[in-house]
Amino acid sequence: MEWPLSPICEIARPINRKVIVDPEKSYRLLGMRSRIGGPFIRETKLGTEISASTLNRVEVGDFIYSRLFAWQGSFGVIPQQFDGAFVSGEFPIFEVDPARADARFLVFWFGLPESQKIVEADCFGSTPGTRNRYKEAYFLNLSVPLPPLDEQRRIVTRLDRIAELIEKRRQAIAASEAELQALLSKAFKRAIHRTPLRSMAEVAPLVRRPVEIEPDKSYPELGVRSFGRGTFHKPALDGAQVGTKKLFHIEPGDLVFNIVFAWEGAVAVVQSDDKGRVGSHRFLTCVTAPNTVTADFLQFYFLTHDGLQQLGEASPGGAGRNRTLGLKKLEAIKVPVPPIGVQHWFDHLLAKAYRVRRIRDGTAQDIDALPSAMLREVFGGGNAML
Repeated sequence: MEWPLSPICEIARPINRKVIVDPEKSYRLLGMRSRIGGPFIRETKLGTEISASTLNRVEVGDFIYSRLFAWQGSFGVIPQQFDGAFVSGEFPIFEVDPARADARFLVFWFGLPESQKIVEADCFGSTPGTRNRYKEAYFLNLSVPLPPLDEQRRIVTRLDRIAELIEKRRQAIAASEAELQALLSKAFKRAIHRTPLRSMAEVAPLVRRPVEIEPDKSYPELGVRSFGRGTFHKPALDGAQVGTKKLFHIEPGDLVFNIVFAWEGAVAVVQSDDKGRVGSHRFLTCVTAPNTVTADFLQFYFLTHDGLQQLGEASPGGAGRNRTLGLKKLEAIKVPVPPIGVQHWFDHLLAKAYRVRRIRDGTAQDIDALPSAMLREVFGGGNAML
């Protein structure tokens, strides 16, 4: 049985509780998470710190969304703890007719990937993905499938229960990761206790392997994620398209830095499945001296507070792409180098931790896929869409 479609304008009306910003008052300002993650307290500011002349006050039960990220499912309902907080004009708020619809039912419907595609089609902006705004007129004119109110509440109760279980599992995974990281940090401190420092130029010098570009060949690139999240594979470049861009061979076992984001942990050890990939001049590869230091040990150091601080100091400039790791500065960084046997002991612990993380990451991916799967199952493909 398919549910009848109802225009949102028939079940919700815009709310305007605008207040003039008082320079002497403080305001709790809300943000909105994507994937129907709901509202959160972004920050508290004094009126003198707010550029807008007016703000809109929210109340418990309000339906709200982000104009900028509606296409990513940035919809929610204001909970009790955020009653009386404020939002800018980028967050339209509405009162949903309780006799016609449950506001949480609407939120879950907007969590469907298919619903988000409908929203995205009505978004407009100067830069796709960052400036696409979902205007209120399109929201109000959108028709949604609306079962009887009792059925809506039953669906909301079921999905809330599932969401609660998923959140508990996510919290357990996060707690387990924090405990694992704490154990590794403790073991690392033990490994480097009273250890002499040696320069990168001495123990892991920079190695460049220039690629001779041939127009009829392709060159698969390697990327490095920030925050120690490893390498990833970029699309291949055609030799004819490389132009004056310089490329360098990257080999398994290299310690590689993305010089643009090294200051936020864009450092990784190249893996065996990365073999044959290349990097631009923005990727510095260091090769560890045999029987002196291991690449895994150095990578872990550069992801500690002290290591990141050194990378930050070696990357002068402003923020983002204006901060670039200097070649000479990298070579001058001094790192702890305990006996190689101690490093192998720590690397063995690290390998065990990585195996645990891979298993846990698989579980986390399954958990991330659950909400969409459950939404589709509850709503049913034919009932959910126009």
